[in-house]
Amino acid sequence: MNNVVPSPHTPRVIAVVGPTAAGKSDLGVSLARALGGEVVNADSMQLYRGMDIGTAKLTEHERRGVPHHLLDIWDVTRAASVAEYQRLARAEIDRLLAAGRTPVLVGGSGLYVRAALDALEFPGTDPEVRARLERELETHGTGPLHARLAAVDPEAARSILSSNGRRIVRALEVVEITGRPFTANLPGPDAQRSVYDTLQIGVDVPRPELDERITLRVDRMWQAGLLDEVRALEAVGLRDGLTASRALGYQQVLAYFAGECGEDEARAETVRATKRFARRQDSWFRRDPRVHWISGGVAELADQTMRLLERAVTA
Repeated sequence: MNNVVPSPHTPRVIAVVGPTAAGKSDLGVSLARALGGEVVNADSMQLYRGMDIGTAKLTEHERRGVPHHLLDIWDVTRAASVAEYQRLARAEIDRLLAAGRTPVLVGGSGLYVRAALDALEFPGTDPEVRARLERELETHGTGPLHARLAAVDPEAARSILSSNGRRIVRALEVVEITGRPFTANLPGPDAQRSVYDTLQIGVDVPRPELDERITLRVDRMWQAGLLDEVRALEAVGLRDGLTASRALGYQQVLAYFAGECGEDEARAETVRATKRFARRQDSWFRRDPRVHWISGGVAELADQTMRLLERAVTA
């Protein structure tokens, strides 16, 4: 793999995106090593301390000496905030650019990627409105709130699972405090207003192969001690975390611990839920024409990315 010598025309930020288990993390490390860069995490669940096995967080050895930023910054009891992530990610990207380093943004959380790279503004919060909606959620469950969301913002209701209480509450909060639909405040991937000169790389894996990778990944997570990890996090408040407790694998293991299903059922549901999630991720990124889709092994992916960068330099 040939290194690219940066020029004024070289994209200043590299983003590696795509579905879970596609190989984004390894490619991000290879590109950072080749470009004299550092990785900025854009996986919403890797922001949480202690959530290592279930999020496939790279070990120190696997990072191959490349600094990684925005990993392990939040306790599992903290609710995720994409607005806060945007502030932190922009600060890291700007710091790296000022130091002459190439930021390599890596992750499959579509809204987090867009928050870092695009000119999106996120509505604030109202603690009183949020608390009232959360009390309603606790008392009545997600059904009535999702029905209310469907009445005031049908598009948001279609995109948010009826079981996702946290996102339903947030959408209703935004509608109430702004007087506008939740979706009006968060444009989709087709709205292109970049903040940085960015080359976006999508890691493309055929669906049958991706499904097989996901099954193998979940098996490895179980073998690596996911149950012990979840048990340890449960002791420090994982069940109370509105975001972390819903993470793939963690939600299913917590259900097993609560006696709601057997261990084999929890593992099978983790596989099924992860495959569904991967399809949603792929759909999100496919809608953005700025993403260059490439496929192959890690070395081949890196070489293809370098050729794209060279084209950008000579364009």
